[in-house]
Amino acid sequence: MDYKDLADLIFPDAKDISYYEEKYPERNLKEGAIVTRFAPSPTGFVHLGSLYQVAISKKMAKQTDGVFFLRIEDTDQKREVENGVTSIIESLEDFGLQPDEGMTNETEEIGNYGPYKQSLRKEIYEAYAKYLISQGKAYPCFCSPEELEQMRQKQEAAKIRPGYYGVWAHCRKLSVEEMVEKIENGESYIIRLKSPGNEEKKIKHHDLIKGNVEFPENDQDIVIIKADGLPTYHFAHAVDDHLMRTNVVIRGDEWLSSIPLHLQLFYMLGFKAPKYAHIAPIMKEDNGGKRKLSKRKDPEAAVSYYSELGIPKEAVIEYLLNIANSNFEMWRKQNPDAPIDEFELQINKMSVSGALFDLVKILDISKTIISKYDAQKVYDEALAWANKYDSNLKNLLEADKEYTLKVLGIERGNVKPRKDIAKWSDLEENIGYMYPEFKQTDHEYEYQKITDKEEIRKILEGYMNLYYSTSDDKQTWFNRIKDLAESLGYAREVKEFKQNPDSYPGHVGDISTVLRVALTSKSNTPDLYEIMQVLGEEEIKQRYELAISRLK
Repeated sequence: MDYKDLADLIFPDAKDISYYEEKYPERNLKEGAIVTRFAPSPTGFVHLGSLYQVAISKKMAKQTDGVFFLRIEDTDQKREVENGVTSIIESLEDFGLQPDEGMTNETEEIGNYGPYKQSLRKEIYEAYAKYLISQGKAYPCFCSPEELEQMRQKQEAAKIRPGYYGVWAHCRKLSVEEMVEKIENGESYIIRLKSPGNEEKKIKHHDLIKGNVEFPENDQDIVIIKADGLPTYHFAHAVDDHLMRTNVVIRGDEWLSSIPLHLQLFYMLGFKAPKYAHIAPIMKEDNGGKRKLSKRKDPEAAVSYYSELGIPKEAVIEYLLNIANSNFEMWRKQNPDAPIDEFELQINKMSVSGALFDLVKILDISKTIISKYDAQKVYDEALAWANKYDSNLKNLLEADKEYTLKVLGIERGNVKPRKDIAKWSDLEENIGYMYPEFKQTDHEYEYQKITDKEEIRKILEGYMNLYYSTSDDKQTWFNRIKDLAESLGYAREVKEFKQNPDSYPGHVGDISTVLRVALTSKSNTPDLYEIMQVLGEEEIKQRYELAISRLK
C-alpha cells in the first residue's frame, strides 16, 4: 500500500483539488490590485485593534481597485457566541467598513469565492488534506491526549523544546500498513503535517511593515485536521487565502511568529504565498509603562464604546488613519475639506511600533468633523444616536424640529465654525440652555470677573432698558453693548483697557460675559448675538429677570 491508498481510506469521498482550483479561478483584476480580508472568529465584540486592521485593509483594497472580503473563522466552535457573526457585521457597518464580499448575516453571503464561513468549507479542507497525505506530506496521528501530555512533561523535565517534532513525532515513523491497520481497527486519529523543516536553519522573509525578518524554520508536525473533522486555523487559513485569491494578508503582529509555519504550508500545498503586513498593536499608558489595549481591562477597546458615546464613525476612522501613516495629519491640514478617500495610505510607511491610544485626539478630530456638518446633518445624526441611546435627547430634538434646527445652525457655515460638540452624548449639555425648560432649573451663574451683585443687576437692567432689541444687525448690536459698557465706566475696547488697566473696572468683554452667563449659565458658548437671535426678545427678557431675581 502507498500514501495514495491511505489518503483514499481516510477521505474516500473527497474531490480532487483540481475541482476547487477550477471553481475558484484567479480574480480578473488590474495589476497591483490588493485582495485582502478580515477573518475574525465569532467569539465576542470587535476590538479597536481589529477595526484598525479593517480600516487599513479596506483602504488598501479600495485605492488599488481590489477586493476586501469578510471571512468567518468558526472552526473553534466551543468559543463561539450567539449571534457572533451578526455582531461583527453590524460593527463594521457602524463604521462604514462593509466588505465587498463575504458574510452579510448569520447565514447569507455575497461573492463568488465562498462559502465565507469556515465551518461550511469542510469538504474543501478534506480535499487538500487528502492531497497532502497522498503526497506523503501529512499523516494520521493516533496519540491520545494523555500520551501527548506525558510527552510534554518529559520534554519539560529534560528542559528541551516542547512539541511534536523529530524523535518525538511517534506516529510519523509508522508505516502506511501500520496506519491503515490502526484506522481499520477503529482507533481515533487526527491529521498532522509532516514538516520538512529544520529548526537549526533560518528562513528570511520580507514583511510589508516590519521589513526583513528572520526566523528558525518550522519543524513541528502541527495538527491540520482535528478529531472533529474540522481544520485548525493554520491549515484553513492557507487553503482559504489561496482559493479566495488573497494576495496581501494584513493582520496583527501577534501572528508574526507564525510566518515560518504559514509559508511552509503554502509551499507544501504548492501555492504561491501572499504578502504579509503585520500591524503593530494600539498601546495604552499604564503605571508609567505601555501595554496593549486590552479587551478585559479597557472599555475603549470595544468599538461599541464609540457608538455608545456618539462619536461619529468618520472621526474614529480618521483617527485610525492618523496613527497608520504619520503624514496623514499634514495631509489633512493641507486638505481640510477633502474626503478621506483622497488620502493615499502607504502600508510600508506604517510604524513598526505600536501607537499610543489617545481619546483626546479622537474627540478633537470629532469636534472638527461635526463642525463641518450643517444643522440638518447634526440633527439627523444626533437623532439616530438618541433613538438608540438617549430618550431625553430624542424628546428634546423631536419636540420642535424647526426651532432645534435654528439652535443647531448657530455658528455653522462660518469661516471658523463652532467646535463645542465632540460627541452626541454631549449635545444635550451643549444646547439644553436654548430651550424653555432651562428656566425651570436652578443654575450656577459664574459671572467670571464681575462678581458684585449690584453691578451685575445694573448690567442686566441696563441692557433690557436701553439696548434691548434683536432687530439690530450684529455690528449695531455690539456697538450698543460698547455704549452700555462705557455708560457704566468700563472700557469700550479691550485694547483701551490693556493700555490703561487702572482707569477701568473692566472692559466690554466683561460686560458681554455677564450677559452671556445670565442668559445661558455658561461663560463659554457659541456666538452670543446668534444665540439671542434664536431665543427672541421675550425669552431673553424672562431669563434676565430670572437672573436678577436670583441675585437677591
